[in-house]
Amino acid sequence: MSEDIAHFIASLGHEPKDTSLFEAALTHSSKRGANYERLEFLGDRVLGLVVARWLYERFPDEPEGNLSRRFNTLVDRVTCSDIGREMGLPAVIRLGKQARDDNANWSDNVVGDVVEALIGAIYLEGGLDAAEALIRARWAPLIEGQQRAPKHAKSALQELAAARELPNPNYEVVSRTGLHHAPRFTVRVSIQGLGEAEAEGSSKQEAETEAAKALLSKLQ
Repeated sequence: MSEDIAHFIASLGHEPKDTSLFEAALTHSSKRGANYERLEFLGDRVLGLVVARWLYERFPDEPEGNLSRRFNTLVDRVTCSDIGREMGLPAVIRLGKQARDDNANWSDNVVGDVVEALIGAIYLEGGLDAAEALIRARWAPLIEGQQRAPKHAKSALQELAAARELPNPNYEVVSRTGLHHAPRFTVRVSIQGLGEAEAEGSSKQEAETEAAKALLSKLQ
């Protein structure tokens, strides 16, 4: 394990027993050898379980709908990638040359996936308690800062259109650029008789959300 990766893992408060597991968690599929994809699959489920239980305990009087809105915001790709950047992940993600040249280590998809892969690796070595300790340390400011259950931008825009007795928002992919491992989508959202806005994202879903936010900002 390289010195920078060893230092990064130590900063998580976990001492690896199997260093190859954590090297895989930090390795993109563009580089030969084991990569993070299977660990990301596992870590995604562990993250979901921990956050769901946390919200259930933290907000005992909230209905399922509010808990779901909180949950969806906390485990989405943008949140995971933001946390990964705060952790300094882009500097230690292992990529093939082309992916590195394309700055895939800063992509929301890649950084978010690596965060979940690390959770998966820690879960395999230390169990649920160890994984939960990492999640609580990194997600606590977000959960404690949620005074209200957030409303997803697309839902809020649809409700606004309904309140004004207008058609539902229409989302259209304007363009897709970049390589397979680091795509960029541009999406236009429009509401007939009200307006339109465009935004970019590293996935179609992210671009739609950002476009909805942009149109809401224009209308509010």
